[in-house]
Amino acid sequence: MTSPGRGRFITLEGGEGAGKSTQARRLVAALSACGVAAIATREPGGSPRAEEIRAVLLSGAAERLSPVAETLLFAAARADHLDKTIRPALARGAWVVCDRFADSTRAYQGALGGVPDDTLSAVERIAVGDTRPDLTLVLDLAAETGLARAAARRGQGEVDRFEQESLGFHQALRQAFLRIAAAEPARCAVVDASGSEDAVAAAIWAEVARRLRPSADAVAARSA
Repeated sequence: MTSPGRGRFITLEGGEGAGKSTQARRLVAALSACGVAAIATREPGGSPRAEEIRAVLLSGAAERLSPVAETLLFAAARADHLDKTIRPALARGAWVVCDRFADSTRAYQGALGGVPDDTLSAVERIAVGDTRPDLTLVLDLAAETGLARAAARRGQGEVDRFEQESLGFHQALRQAFLRIAAAEPARCAVVDASGSEDAVAAAIWAEVARRLRPSADAVAARSA
């Protein structure tokens, strides 16, 4: 249960190129404009030690590991991220907007990697405990469009190991996120990410305002 002084925890999920990082920053800016203290963070990463693990995971060095071993690496990064960044921010009343969280592990290592649900649940109990998102926004986008956007954003930069996966992988990933959202409608909202950046930001704000009510006056001011 959320205590009166605790901040809110919002996560953004979805496939490659869906705009999660951009929308996380925009949501934090919108909340800040309304007088709500908020921070943007990401996974894997979000704390110094977790960022070190991120470098290993995205470089492809962990690809030689089994899906269970990779899950444990993500969990180690998540535990440090929660301890060093997320929980302290929530405790001081700030809202936390996180680009990916435990649902990404369920989609990538669970639905696509074959890690059993009971294993994932056990790992989550240890790494996450009761620090669950108040709202998860699933940015939904056709895999082909997302990969094209990711490639354009990257330019000549290095392709990370997940972007290298096949189109079929990314299509299955999209369905995995949609199944997660359908299974937990009280927590999750699916947002059409195919529109303009402004249109997606407006849809996200509408969900945040409706479900979490950051401030009735602030919401009215932004809607006017």
